[in-house]
Amino acid sequence: MRSAVGAAANLPVIAVTSGEPAGIGPDICLALAGGRLPCRAVILADRDLLAARAARLGLSLRLRAYDPAQVPAAGELEVLHLPLAVPVTAGRLDPANSAYVLALLERAVAGCADGSFAAMVTAPVHKGVINDAGVPFTGHTEYLAALTSTPRVVMMLAGGGLRVALVTTHLALAEVARAITRDSLEATLRILHRALQQRFGIAEPRILVAGLNPHGGEGGHLGREEIEVISPVLRELRQAGMLLDGPFPADTLFTPQVLARGDCVLAMYHDQGLPVLKYASFGKGVNVTLGLPIVRTSVDHGTALDLAGSGRADSGSLIAANGNGAGDGARVQGRTRRIDEAHRAQAVWSALPD
Repeated sequence: MRSAVGAAANLPVIAVTSGEPAGIGPDICLALAGGRLPCRAVILADRDLLAARAARLGLSLRLRAYDPAQVPAAGELEVLHLPLAVPVTAGRLDPANSAYVLALLERAVAGCADGSFAAMVTAPVHKGVINDAGVPFTGHTEYLAALTSTPRVVMMLAGGGLRVALVTTHLALAEVARAITRDSLEATLRILHRALQQRFGIAEPRILVAGLNPHGGEGGHLGREEIEVISPVLRELRQAGMLLDGPFPADTLFTPQVLARGDCVLAMYHDQGLPVLKYASFGKGVNVTLGLPIVRTSVDHGTALDLAGSGRADSGSLIAANGNGAGDGARVQGRTRRIDEAHRAQAVWSALPD
């Protein structure tokens, strides 16, 4: 028993934000209580919300106020309480709680910045209801960049044997082409290249870069972004030593023969790259924000309002995100113990309910 407590005390402490309270965020956070995770997960949420959702789901678990000095017992879920603005009905959005959702993120970022937490893991939020509350919000990625005063970050998802990063994130399709400039593409590639080396341990990463237009623009007949923006940046960075292939037409990039040549795909926009990855790994993938001064990982899915409180929500992606965040957070805090991909996969599977 003493050794188990000692081992738990040495685990990286991860802040897990519970996300939109009317969605499945609270449900999947509760599932962490029974898992053997490679971290000490602290749930940022309204304690009464978690208790009510646990009762609805028929879960018998103990909620414990987070105390850094006291290691939780088996089966206890540590909660850092932040109060809701108004009571919650599962499946029913209320803009009045949008400030609460953002407060969870702000508290997690503050804890990562001061060293209280090794990393943060985010359950899904609902962008629409936050905007309905009068707060311009396009997503976690952009909001965390603003909170940390980071000029540029990169959204990358990993799962199903794939890594897919994006040049643009939550942007209307009509605005994508204007947002892809030489400067933005170069900055994205440099952040991605550095992260593949430092966080994923790939000494010489090879990045497969998608074009923007159908058939890669057909020599300029279907668009000139490949000629005027993408190819010149790739040539310049190749001369600097990066291993970059492309630009590829997206419809042939995501084939086994091409994917086998690289370590990561860089897609130009959200729905060019992520449908393929989510087809390969939905519910088990991990969203990673690259370029932040803190470690942040997330689930690969949304709030699933129709599943909230039903007992049918799958916690696999949140468990995987905790495993990924634990490894990256431990390295950031200077730990010498490396959690490689095989160890993480084993931790994820061990945490899944029997």
